Formats: sequence, structure tokens, C-alpha cells
Amino acid sequence: MAQKDVGNKVPIYKLKKTHEVMKYYDEWGEGNKYDKDMVDWNYTGPKETSKIFNKHANVKNIKIYDAGCGTGLVGAELKKYGFSNFHGADLSQKLLDLVPSGLYKSLEKVDLNEAINHKDNSFDAVMCVGTFTFGHVKPPALDEFIRITKNSGLICFTINEGIHEEYGFDKKLEELKKEKKWKEIEFFKSDYIASKDVNAWLGLYEVTK
Repeated sequence: MAQKDVGNKVPIYKLKKTHEVMKYYDEWGEGNKYDKDMVDWNYTGPKETSKIFNKHANVKNIKIYDAGCGTGLVGAELKKYGFSNFHGADLSQKLLDLVPSGLYKSLEKVDLNEAINHKDNSFDAVMCVGTFTFGHVKPPALDEFIRITKNSGLICFTINEGIHEEYGFDKKLEELKKEKKWKEIEFFKSDYIASKDVNAWLGLYEVTK
């Protein structure tokens, strides 16, 4: 079956360089247009991932790193399930400025394609939703997520279907399994941006380093 062409579905998918993506997000954040578009597009990524995460994370006060948190959509969903100890990171300061006050314990401006400035085993879980997509964060970030997550911790993420193979995420997921860095708990194609007919692979893995 031919792969669905999703590269033209959303304007930002055409951007390849980090500085282009950052400029786009800064402009997208003006007047809270980003959040309005997410509603209009029926962006279900945060809802889908939080539901799966809650299914497997039984302790509510665990420390969660929300990688690519944007305006805090994942944090808002996790809060509905009773989680509260989350820490957000994003490349766009403009989007971070739009995160509701008090929702996250901390927020930091970070390029997730570089080393994350946290010690090994700093978090109980990592969420990364809507960040593994065109021109954004590449597969090596998964090594960093594993590094900062405690053994037996959870890593939950989406990978846009359009870059899963093109960027080498398919190979990276298998490599980490073979190296016994983590084990697969859930992995399936989920709804993502319903109105644009864009799906994502949703993965939840347990760290086994």
C-alpha cells in the first residue's frame, strides 16, 4: 500500500530547519492562534497519549518531563487524570509564555535535538507529543529521553506517520529494543490531526536500562 502523502497537509510540515520552525511557532503563538488552530483541526494527540499514559501509570505524583510541551496541551490533559508533577520544555519561548500559570512545576526553553540539561534518571516518565514531526526533533532524542528516565519509567510519544520511516524512527525503535534499553508496551497508529487526515504512531515504552 502506498504511503499517504501528509507533507502538504499542514504548512509547518514544509519547514526543514530549526530556525525556520522556531520563527513559524513564534508567529503562530501571536494572539493564541496556535491553540485556536489545534481546536479547529481536531488535534487529538494530547488526549490520545494522556489516555494511554494514564492506563499504565498508576502513581499520580510521578515526575513527568513534557518534551515539546508547546502551550501545555498535554499538561492540561494529564491534570484531568490527577497528574500534577510535570515539567515542560519547548523550543519556542512564545508558546511557553502561553502555558497556563501554575500548570507546570517548571518550564524551560530547550532544543531537543541537543543534549538535555538534566541528570541521568531525573524523571519517572517522559511525554513527547507532536514533536516527532517534519523538521522538528530527530530519533537521537529518544536516547536522551531514556537517559533522563529512571529504570522502569515510561516514555510516551507520537511520531507523525509522514516521517516515521523517512527520518529513521522505525529503525531507532527497533534498535533500542534490541539493545534492551526499553520494552514496548503499546504501539499503534492513532488519530492525530483528524480534520487534516494525518495520523501518528503512538508509542508507550518501559525503560529497562
